[in-house]
Amino acid sequence: MKAIFLDRDGVINEMIHVPEHDFVDSPVKPSQFKLIDGVKKAIKILQKLDYKIIIISNQPGIAKGYYTKKTFDKIQEKMHLEFHRSKIIIDDEFYCLHHPNAKLKEYRKKCKCRKPGIDLILQAKKKYELDMKLSYFIGDGVVDMQAAKIAGCNSIFIGNINSTITNLFNSKKCFPDHIFHNLLEASKFLESK
Repeated sequence: MKAIFLDRDGVINEMIHVPEHDFVDSPVKPSQFKLIDGVKKAIKILQKLDYKIIIISNQPGIAKGYYTKKTFDKIQEKMHLEFHRSKIIIDDEFYCLHHPNAKLKEYRKKCKCRKPGIDLILQAKKKYELDMKLSYFIGDGVVDMQAAKIAGCNSIFIGNINSTITNLFNSKKCFPDHIFHNLLEASKFLESK
């Protein structure tokens, strides 16, 4: 069995500017959660190609005190509703809620599930008996590419490449196998193989 591992923020949904913290990051409330254009079509293509669709995402917002677990759950509910309306099935989701510098003590730890750690990928691999050589990790961060390399699956970077990102990939020795602007482009590439 093969899988598409998807990072969430920046791949499935838009990143947002958080004025109170003055940076671009994950949505901190349900009203800010918005699917990126073309994501529904992309996932439908991937499903037709018989990939398990599995979200693997670092979500340290609770740990950092940006929102509560209840708010996180409501954001997830909004995503699930968006997909359900379009008859899209996400086969599974694995989230790391930890952060080494968390404000909340119960989430403060250096874990192996936080990407580039691969514990969540290994859980999915075991649960679905996945062939990593046939699977892809699609993400918009260097940690996603690192996790893909460590786990032994193919990597697709979503976003724009510039010299800073290229240097970062080189310094971490994790240059992606493929680069596309968005998930729809990546899914069309996989469809054409």
